[in-house]
Amino acid sequence: MLLLVGLGNPGAKYANNRHNIGFMAVDEIVRRHVSFGDWKTKFQGLISEGKIGGEKAIALKPQTFMNNSGKSVSEAIRFYKIPPDQVFVFYDELDLVAGKVKVKRGGGNAGHNGLSSIDAFCPKDYWKIRLGIGHPGEKSRVMGHVLGDFKKADQDWLSVLLPETATNLDYIINGDANGFTSRVMQAFVPPKPDKKD
Repeated sequence: MLLLVGLGNPGAKYANNRHNIGFMAVDEIVRRHVSFGDWKTKFQGLISEGKIGGEKAIALKPQTFMNNSGKSVSEAIRFYKIPPDQVFVFYDELDLVAGKVKVKRGGGNAGHNGLSSIDAFCPKDYWKIRLGIGHPGEKSRVMGHVLGDFKKADQDWLSVLLPETATNLDYIINGDANGFTSRVMQAFVPPKPDKKD
């Protein structure tokens, strides 16, 4: 069984935040793989069950707020007895150009609060799918950037990155991180120059 985790913060107030791109990615996966059912509440989160490549999959959006994501993720892992190499976490990456993606299995969390929480509760050898949201350029603007909403111009690259991530998911599931990254990046749309908020 596969566990597909999107990280973000619950509620309409945060729905379009850059920090919620993980939620957006998992929403897109559920939309594009028609076997998935409606979202329901379980494991302190929202889950949708379906199949990807013939394998049963659970999509999970923790509703614990980002900093406590590990509580929700660990409940799902324990309940279904899912090994770390079948857990895929989608999240925002500040130090990656907006619209780009990188994948790795295991390793550190680079100070990402959602990953830090997961690492505190779960084995660390899970897959990390880093979705670039870009850096605002100044440290003082980081918090506002991460917790700020995507702008209209961001839809140019978001509308490519999210579908490509969902469509090419089979590559990661089969352990081909390079194949996944290559396919998604073939469609990469460079972000437009940022204007100060």
